[in-house]
Amino acid sequence: MRSTVLIAATAITFIFLPPAISQHKAGQPSDMHGTHSSQEMTGHGSMHSMQSSPGAAKAAFDHQFLDTMVVHHQSAIEMAQLVEERSAHKELKQMAQKMIDDQRREIQQMEEWKQKWYADKGDAVNMSMPGMAESMKDMSMDALRSATGETFDAMFIDMMGRHHDGAIKMAQDAVSKATHPEIMKLANDIIREQKREVSQMAKWKKDWQLADK
Repeated sequence: MRSTVLIAATAITFIFLPPAISQHKAGQPSDMHGTHSSQEMTGHGSMHSMQSSPGAAKAAFDHQFLDTMVVHHQSAIEMAQLVEERSAHKELKQMAQKMIDDQRREIQQMEEWKQKWYADKGDAVNMSMPGMAESMKDMSMDALRSATGETFDAMFIDMMGRHHDGAIKMAQDAVSKATHPEIMKLANDIIREQKREVSQMAKWKKDWQLADK
């Protein structure tokens, strides 16, 4: 069973159910659905507290990074999947599809490393890792799902930009703390690509004269 992302009306939060990430089969791309219903994930606007895996902070840093970044990527994919049907701009649709493809590939790679290095260690999702909590603050998937056109685009750019900023902070921490060179390389890739996407989205927001949402 995969970690389940619960999206509230005023904040994106997470509930982690065992056995979660560590038992996801390597080679199968993750998505947000697993064996849980959309009702269970969205929470219909109810408020829930963010939760880390029990004892996560005591796990090896690389273990924490893999499990936490997988969950972070999963929430980005759910947001990006809304773009094709709601966006007014083909450029944003193309970028969103690239985000989905890139982050699914990275999730698969991280899950393979998890199985190789920490298969018997349980889950170590740590909501206290740098960038994790702040990247989810004041986000509303309900509002994003109800928006269309340029209203959606402005909201998506704001939300995904903040979400990317959180991933960048987490990855920057990994560059200095990870012990596996594979994770250091992935972290640098995340920093480079997500900084590029944040910059491009900010430019589009200005060019398209989109108001803050």
